[in-house]
Amino acid sequence: MSYEQQLDATFAALADPTRRAILARLASGEASVHELAEPFSMSQPAISKHLKVLERAGLIRRGRDAQRRPARIEAKPLREANMWIERYRELWEANYARLDNLLEELKAKED
Repeated sequence: MSYEQQLDATFAALADPTRRAILARLASGEASVHELAEPFSMSQPAISKHLKVLERAGLIRRGRDAQRRPARIEAKPLREANMWIERYRELWEANYARLDNLLEELKAKED
C-alpha cells in the first residue's frame, strides 16, 4: 500500500466514532471482540466489521490465543497520520506568528 493509500485508509477508518473508541480501548491493551463489544449497544458481528476496517487500514492486528482472537493496536499508521497533520500544524503556527507580528507592528504605529 502506498503512503497516500495508507493515509486514506487511516483517515477513513478514523472517521467513525465507534472505531475511534475501539482504538482508544486498545491503547490500554489487547482485547477480544467480546470485550470490545461490551460498552456498545451493537452486536459482536457489528464490532467485527469495525475491526475488519481497522485491520485493513493497518491500525490493529489480530492474533490467535486458543479460541480468542485478541486485537492489539498498531502504532505505525497513527504515527504517519500524526506526522502528516503535524506538517500542517507547523504551517498554521507560522502563519499565526506572522499575523501576530503584523498586529504588533500596527499596534506600535498607533501608539
